[in-house]
Amino acid sequence: MCGIVGVVSHSPVNQLIYDALLLLQHRGQDATGIVTQLDRKFFMHKAKGMVRDVFRTRNMRSLPGNTGLGQVRYPTAGDANSEEEAQPFYVNAPFGIVMVHNGNITNAKALRKELFGTDHRHTNTTSDSEVLLNVLAHELDRVTSGSKLTPETVFAAVAAVHKRVSGSYSVIAMIAGYGMLAFRDPHGIRPLCLSKKSDDGSFMLASESVALEGTGFALDRDIAPGEAVFIDLQGEAFSAQCVPEGQAHHNPCIFEFIYLARPDSVLDGISVYAARLNLGETLAKRVLSAVPPNDIDVVIPIPESSRPSAMQLAQLIGKPYREGFVKNRYVGRTFIMPGQGVRKKSVRQKLNAIASEFKGRNVLLVDDSIVRGTTSKEIVQMAREVGANKVYLASAAPPVRYPNVYGIDMPTKEELVAHDRSLEEIRQLIGCDALIYQDVEAMKKAVGSLNPSLGGFDASCFDGVYVTGDVTAESISELNADRNPVVQDDADADSALS
Repeated sequence: MCGIVGVVSHSPVNQLIYDALLLLQHRGQDATGIVTQLDRKFFMHKAKGMVRDVFRTRNMRSLPGNTGLGQVRYPTAGDANSEEEAQPFYVNAPFGIVMVHNGNITNAKALRKELFGTDHRHTNTTSDSEVLLNVLAHELDRVTSGSKLTPETVFAAVAAVHKRVSGSYSVIAMIAGYGMLAFRDPHGIRPLCLSKKSDDGSFMLASESVALEGTGFALDRDIAPGEAVFIDLQGEAFSAQCVPEGQAHHNPCIFEFIYLARPDSVLDGISVYAARLNLGETLAKRVLSAVPPNDIDVVIPIPESSRPSAMQLAQLIGKPYREGFVKNRYVGRTFIMPGQGVRKKSVRQKLNAIASEFKGRNVLLVDDSIVRGTTSKEIVQMAREVGANKVYLASAAPPVRYPNVYGIDMPTKEELVAHDRSLEEIRQLIGCDALIYQDVEAMKKAVGSLNPSLGGFDASCFDGVYVTGDVTAESISELNADRNPVVQDDADADSALS
């Protein structure tokens, strides 16, 4: 999971891209980069760190041009410690191409062999994004051999990319001297949306609508699964469906709505905030069937993604909603911190309990999801330390039982607290008095009801069904081998998912 943005304008875009990346910072905190184009020359600055730290005045001045891309990185494959793997990535042939990518390529290992042995192209990092860029570059070279680059040849190249590449990918690329290209995988697993300003004809593409709205654009539409959009340097846009009829299926990642996206975004026609309210409504029914309402004194969210669900749940079960934890906003989201030890170490730095909201009460804590379990255990313990009588824990998501291979850092079964454990075993491990999970089908219905036109969701970490249809135990093992290295000092370290 990363955040990407692209802008085609008639005025300098460096500040606009910077502002959009700030609005997407929640999607990645490991590294960031911006590339702009002036005439046929690219200007790039990228480094490890947060947007506000990586870009100084001198860096912004060195990014001239009216067209550009940006990315905030959350590494799931490759080397999280390498600045070389920060995006954007660049190849000089054909034409000169720079690219940003959100997602995870599941057949990157096989493609890397093809690139070297058949396409005669070199990749210099372990990043799947560099593999994807080189596949795109090779296909563009092939379709333009002996002819000019046109929107039609660009779309033919994207169609060839779709045939070769598996996994999740939302992509924005610039082709030097020609224009900007954006495309989305045939299942639309990762989000990508588009806006055009009516007053000056500027275009922006971004992972979430909040990046558009926060920079003066308005959401026009989402890029469709399998679709490509090409915007030339004169500001004319072309689009085409690049997979055969019947082969594009709209199955966005449901975890975007549970946790990853900002609540003020609209993805694939669904308000993230409304989705989380609906999840709270269905979770309330599960709570009432598991814990007598008279045994609950107060409902408290674990900040921040769970707040809408907790508010809706509290209203429906007729109990007061209270803020019982204060979040230190200067500690990053622990879920996207590379390294298990770093995640656990930051939990108490990140959250502090308000003792008066817990003392002598039976408390229902609501979290968006429970992945590794250690953070949940730590938070339950915090509630007890400040005087809670009983601590119940409800998750707006179902048990995470399967690896995710489409760009979320939960790829090994051994890390998942719910894998191969019963509900009672999980409850004992976390240490709460009752544990209530969302139901898988209820979750899909709660979110899907907001846009019935969707074909379904990728909910593979909950139900083990991988929408691309090519994920096996062997391929998961291969992905684990290329996984972003972490510090294995705690076999059950968790994400706070907030």
